[in-house]
Amino acid sequence: MLGSPFDADDALQETLLAAWRGLAGFESRSALGTWLYRIATRVCLRMISQRPRRMTSPDHGAPLQATAELGEPVAGPVWLDPLPDVEWIGSHEDPATALQGRESVALAFVAALQHLPGTQRAVLLLREVLEYSAAEAAEMLGTSVASVNSALQRAQKTVKERAPAADVQALGAQGVDSLLQRFVSAWERRDVAALASLLAEDARFTMPPLPAWFSGRRFVMMFFEERVFQTPWRLHPLRANGQPGFACYMQHAGAERFTPGGVVLLRLRGGLIESIDSFIDPAVCQRFGMPDELA
Repeated sequence: MLGSPFDADDALQETLLAAWRGLAGFESRSALGTWLYRIATRVCLRMISQRPRRMTSPDHGAPLQATAELGEPVAGPVWLDPLPDVEWIGSHEDPATALQGRESVALAFVAALQHLPGTQRAVLLLREVLEYSAAEAAEMLGTSVASVNSALQRAQKTVKERAPAADVQALGAQGVDSLLQRFVSAWERRDVAALASLLAEDARFTMPPLPAWFSGRRFVMMFFEERVFQTPWRLHPLRANGQPGFACYMQHAGAERFTPGGVVLLRLRGGLIESIDSFIDPAVCQRFGMPDELA
């Protein structure tokens, strides 16, 4: 709903406080979980009305075609933030439901949600991710079934346009592992040709909170060659937002140890890397538990 684990922490705390204070009035006319989701939804809707929507680099401005100036970091709670993976808890145990859980937190999906009004976000998540009925969603939101169905249709249209499905599953586990190993090898060896062979023609590279981003294999590789590969790196695998990624450590000139450089998430398409989203905010590195230095 909120596009940020940090905002979600605030919403969770407010939800639990409201539930504690209102527990005496809970009459068990619905499941306890439904009652809690109703409170959480209303908390999130209030926060959405009071805070700017979280954005991605393309929302901020046009891509760069030169690497000399990357701009100053855009401060404040404005960027879409990654979410460390947790086990998806759904109503079923089958693989399809597990995949649905991963897709419901994928960066592209969450980014698309940020372009929806709050109520449409809530309806889409309640109906398609949490699998509540239209009547249950209407009761939670204090509206009609017809309004819920209309909001769902509009939300589905927007998300479909902005967040085409990734195809990690199409590669298979071994295919994904092979691609990721080649990616790590190319990055750590600073091998321009090897890395370029892994990127889609329309690949992009983003690095919030810096506003700069690059679009197209040519410009992404220009940035790697002229800026990224000027520094030694070490990459350790992680998962976030249901996507493969890495904790990235960099070695500054004259230093013996590697320090956190960012959290990188990959989006795959057609057996290639479609996007490299690098989150270089120290707060994000801390949230993922990255140590201050590596030998």
